[in-house]
Formats: sequence, structure tokens, C-alpha cells
Amino acid sequence: MKVILEKVSSPEDERALIKAAEVTEEIRSAMDLLENNCRSILVSELSDERSSGETIMLGTDKIYYTESIDKKTFVYTKEKCYGSKLRLYELEDTLSSNFFRCSKSLIVNIRKIRSVKSELNGRMIAELLNGEQLVISRSYVKDLKRKLGV
Repeated sequence: MKVILEKVSSPEDERALIKAAEVTEEIRSAMDLLENNCRSILVSELSDERSSGETIMLGTDKIYYTESIDKKTFVYTKEKCYGSKLRLYELEDTLSSNFFRCSKSLIVNIRKIRSVKSELNGRMIAELLNGEQLVISRSYVKDLKRKLGV
């Protein structure tokens, strides 16, 4: 895709024009980013002595990964963990193309991956920007490599 940047004299003249053959998920994501109107999902703070357990709208750009454990769905950001009433497959449909299913119980934001490393058993280990490491199951490795362009 060709990108053209033209400098203007004032912020009032700033505009973005997207010419596309069809509106794909990538085009929608670019539009969301340009409009500063990132998609959001409803999550609940997990109750402890420091949090109120309230429900908030969380921008999907802040999500590092989501995980399903014992039929409960958890959403992880850089520093916090939230609960979601959505099942993993529902989140997968809601999240943008920047998210990738890397195992039966895990969806990762590929923009939050710092590095990936292959293991002898065919799996991969993804290190996230916050230092956490996630296992990419063998059956998902090929798709991840294609998505990352590796």
C-alpha cells in the first residue's frame, strides 16, 4: 500500500483519505487509529483490597493478551488483569486483526510481542513488551509466522 504524507499549515486542515478496493479488517483498524477511536470492550476489575471491582470500557490497544481458565475469561494489560463475561471465541470476533489465537485458551496482541523463539518440540515462545512469556502451540506457529512475516 502506498502512503502519501502532505504537510499542512494548521491542525484544522489535517485530514486522512483512505482509498481502498474493499474495506478490510486492516482498513477498519487504520480508521480506528486515525480517528483516535480505538475499539473497546467491557471488562470488570478483579476484586481485591485495592480495587473496587467496577466495570470499565477498556481500549483494545491496551490489551496484551486474553486467556480462558476454567470457563472464565481474563484480559491482561501491561500491569493489570481484568475479567470479561465474553467467551474467548466472542472476544476473537470482537478484537481487531492485531490479535492472534496462539492456543486453545489464549489470544495475543501481536503488536505487544517483543520477540519470538522456536523450541525443539515445534512450539514457540513469545516474549511480550512487559516481559511475560507465552507459549505458541505447534498448530498455530505457521499462522503466526505468516502474520509476522517471518
